[in-house]
Order: sequence, then C-alpha cells, then structure tokens
Amino acid sequence: MKATTLVRLAARSIRRNVMRTLLTMLGIIIGVAAVLVMVAVGEGARSQIRHSIQNLGSNMIVITPGASQQGGVSHGAGSFNRLTVDDALALQRESTLLAAVSPVIFAPAQIVGGSGNWRAVCYGVDAGYREIRDWDVASGRYFDAADQRSMKKVCLLGATVAKQLFPDADPVGQTVRLRDVPFQVIGVLAAKGQSAQGADQDDVVLAPYTTVRTRLAGRMFIAQILASTSSPGDLPAAQDEIAAIMREAHGLAAWEADDFQVRNQTDLAETASATTEVMTLLLAAIASISLLVGGIGIMNIMLVSVTERTREIGIRMAVGARGSDVLTQFLVESTVLCLGGGVIGVGVGVAGAWILGRTAGWATVVQPQTMLLSLGFAAAVGIFFGYYPARKAAALDPIEALRYE
Repeated sequence: MKATTLVRLAARSIRRNVMRTLLTMLGIIIGVAAVLVMVAVGEGARSQIRHSIQNLGSNMIVITPGASQQGGVSHGAGSFNRLTVDDALALQRESTLLAAVSPVIFAPAQIVGGSGNWRAVCYGVDAGYREIRDWDVASGRYFDAADQRSMKKVCLLGATVAKQLFPDADPVGQTVRLRDVPFQVIGVLAAKGQSAQGADQDDVVLAPYTTVRTRLAGRMFIAQILASTSSPGDLPAAQDEIAAIMREAHGLAAWEADDFQVRNQTDLAETASATTEVMTLLLAAIASISLLVGGIGIMNIMLVSVTERTREIGIRMAVGARGSDVLTQFLVESTVLCLGGGVIGVGVGVAGAWILGRTAGWATVVQPQTMLLSLGFAAAVGIFFGYYPARKAAALDPIEALRYE
C-alpha cells in the first residue's frame, strides 16, 4: 500500500472523533512544549553567559593567587597571595606574546561628589586595562602612561557611578573625593552591563594603579593581574610563558608547585557552559516525562481503536490484506497522531518561550534543531507506543474478527 494512501487513511480515522483525538494528543502537546521551553531557557542562559564572558575583554588571561598548604592541608585557591605589581611589570618587560598587562588593585571607597555620595570599588589599573577589557569611554578620555608615571589623581567613572553622582550633568572635569582624596574625573566608561555572576560591571571607578597604591590601598600584594594576547590562538603559549616568568619572579624551584593560577576566558566559558548544559539536560529530562505519559495515552487510545474496528480489520483481511498491511496502517495512525501533537506542541513551546522571555525577563533561545529533535522524538513515541496495538491488530484471526459484534 502506498505511503500517501496510508497517511490519508490515518487522517480519516483520526477525524472520526476530533475531540478524542485532541485529548489524546494533549499529552504529546504538553510534553513537546515543556521540553522546548526548558531547553530554550537553558540555551538562553548559556548564550547569556557566553556573552557576559566575551564582554570581559578580548583574549583575556587572569592571574590570581594560588593555594597554601599547612601540615598537608590545602586552604584552597587564593589563600596564599604573593602577587605584586612587580610581577605585572616583569610580565610587561619579558613577555613576547602578551599585547597588554595590567595589575588590578581593589580599593572599596565612599565616593563623594556631584549630587551626593555612592559606595563603589575603585580599581587601580594600568593604561593597558582598556585594551584588555575592550572597554571604551562614553565621554572624556582614558588616562595614559604619563598620568600613570606622575601618579596623577585622575579617574574614570563607571556608568552606574556617573548616573548616581551626576544624574543630570556630564561628570567630565568635575572633582570627586575617594576616601577624602580629591580625584578629577577625566572620563565616563561605556556601559558594560551585568557580569556572568550577576554583578554590575558599571559600578566601578578606574584610576592609575600607581595613584591607588600610594593614596588609597597601601598594600604590597594585589588581587589579580590581567593580560591579553593579540589573537585567541596565542592563549595556550602565552599561559605557559606567563607561568615561566612568574615562577622565576617568585624564585620557585623545579619541584615546587605554582603559587598562582593562570586561566583564560575560554576556560571560564567552558566551565560555565558545562554547568548550564547539565541543568538544561536535567530540565529537558524532567519535561520529557510528559512525553512518556502522552505516549501511554496514545497506546491506550490505539488499543481502544483496535477493539472498535475489529470487524473492519476482519473485512480487510478477508479481501486480501496481509497482517503487515494492518500493522503498518495502525503504526502510521499512531505516528501521525503523535506528529500532529508534536507540531502543535512546537507552536505552543515557541509561544511559551517568547512569553516567558517577555514577562519574566529570562533569556530564551529556541533553536531550529531543537524543534526538529522534538518532532522526531514525538514520532518515535508514536512508533514505540503504537507498535503493541498495531501488532495486536495484525495478529487478529479474520474469521473471529468478522464474527465480532
């Protein structure tokens, strides 16, 4: 029997009882829609994390303090800080693969100026920080090497700080006080938005690290060193070069472990993506339970259909239909039933993901391959759960089927 004829017979059989058909497809519709929405939420989270990490800067490498051990007990990453500005200067002098290097000195401070005051973190950085973070200025200028050498008391305000202190004016040229130290505002940074951890990247003040170290921080050790390469392909070699320079600067013997950590944004992106991928798979697995329930409903209704059409099956067999023909017909019916529910479910899922993104503010991404996979899974459910009723119909004895009332 031709495939088109089988599909036409299946559609005619399904149209006999529209309400029962819709109720039967409901489980498949809910299952496909739930899977699509859950995967869309997971993909949206992954996309947002990737965007946030890319927003950190171009080909960025992060050098942070390492771990300490006492009596064989490790105290974890960052517990043993030997990073200094001299390490950053050594990397600037000796590295051949790094495009820019910047120490980062954190100095939380109450900022007074403009229309009030605001508490934020002042970052003492090198002039190369702009290139590393790929962070432009919205107005004014960035400080340069001359400002750095002369330890000028100049700063740039993040978009959030500028909005809080100077809501109706341009801060450039104004004076603000950080821990009672006057700084001249020479620029306002372009808005960056939230980081992958949800922190506001614009709630910062940037100033030359030479000024911050002498005027605000006064500490020998620094929190981190940032660096960047000219191209992503240089990252692995640059990390090895950084490790070699840092080990020499810290006087570490060959048998001693690194007292620092070197990571790049690819590592950060892979870690974050792996976490969200696990969550996406978990959500999709939970949502797939609805498809299982819908498949059981399909099997039940197909068994009822076989019972109702026993006499019809007997007549078909009496006029020459083989058992394989009956098996194929019922399998096609269950598959068409599930595919119909899958198509509606995809529509509901896409609409649900869009509504969720608009109302809850969540990032949702519906990919075409996800829709195709959902339809394929719906068809597989129809074949799997429709096989037993179809096999039962094909195994009927024609004489007994004709006698059935």
